[in-house]
Amino acid sequence: MNEINPLDRIQQLCDERGWSYYQLAKASGITYSTLNTMVNKQNMPSLPTLQKLCQGFGISVTDFFEPDRSQTGLTKDQAACLSLFTALSPDEKQLALAYMKGLAKKL
Repeated sequence: MNEINPLDRIQQLCDERGWSYYQLAKASGITYSTLNTMVNKQNMPSLPTLQKLCQGFGISVTDFFEPDRSQTGLTKDQAACLSLFTALSPDEKQLALAYMKGLAKKL
């Protein structure tokens, strides 16, 4: 397993979603000042902070440290859908799920 720098991983996940640190702070329920200080001073997040960040990203802590694990065995289309879905806000995820459920009923 490759070693993951949590601060680099946070930046990567924000980049994938097109999120600023402000958006991440809002999604995860931590203050922007806490997140900004952590990143700028290169302070590693505590476990409770990391758990909140993962909740904000919509991923598990395991997925945070093993990013490829969640896509094992998926087709290219499924992996693309999952990648797009995880980049959505919680409200957007609700809408996407409702849309997909509606499409599935038409089959």
